[in-house]
Amino acid sequence: MSKLLRKPQTKELAEGVTLVHEVTRHDAPLEYVGFKVVDLMPGAKYEEELRKEECCIVALTGQINITDHEQAFNDLGTRETVFEKKPTDSVYVSNDRSFQVEAVSHARVALCYSPSDEQKPTRWIKAEENSIEQRGQYSNKRLVHNILPDSDPSANSLLVVEVYTDSGNWSSYPPHKHDQDNLPEESFLEETYYHEINPRQGFVFQRVYTDDRSLDETMSVENSDVVIVPVGYHPVGVPDGYESYYLNVMAGPTRKWKFHNDPDHEWILDRK
Repeated sequence: MSKLLRKPQTKELAEGVTLVHEVTRHDAPLEYVGFKVVDLMPGAKYEEELRKEECCIVALTGQINITDHEQAFNDLGTRETVFEKKPTDSVYVSNDRSFQVEAVSHARVALCYSPSDEQKPTRWIKAEENSIEQRGQYSNKRLVHNILPDSDPSANSLLVVEVYTDSGNWSSYPPHKHDQDNLPEESFLEETYYHEINPRQGFVFQRVYTDDRSLDETMSVENSDVVIVPVGYHPVGVPDGYESYYLNVMAGPTRKWKFHNDPDHEWILDRK
């Protein structure tokens, strides 16, 4: 098994609360990014106290209520499946606060973390505030929902985005990386990919590799898997007949997304 590929788990945290994924700096080659996925039955509650971390809470599916015990946001979430391809609601909670997520319906929630010292206001990131982009051409087309882009000053470190890739297409392609703190040419950002696939029995391929090939792993990624990208290029290929969704979490020393394409493959951008 790849050290970068995480399969879903089923750890019961409380009645009606199941931990599906937990990626931390203590068990992954990451310094800046943490990630969890939690499933909640209707009426179940998940609570957490943040210390020197900020968190973006994403309503992947179902409806939830969220409070930081000062503000409450109710009936968040817009879809029963991510493949409805419409933006969803999220809530940003800064360091040194606590929060509670309560399920209105059966819900899957993503929790995206990064170190933070400067406390910022809690913010409801409404579904309609997500900017939507179509990127790429030919067999490199994807749909992007920007939840917490670097143009949004709400967070200290976190960047969060959803990406849909059509059947037979490639994404995060041509292969690019962001593992050098060398602005304005390139920023250092660690990353996690949370994958879903439609139909769910499918798979995609993801490769993570560096120029010197000291890291070079190609993974068969199934529904609900997580891929960790500490460094390197990280393209995703989607087989015919299946659609790909992934939620990206990125963070690093500077909250700026500036990537570098693999020069061996950058030529495809010049096609007419």
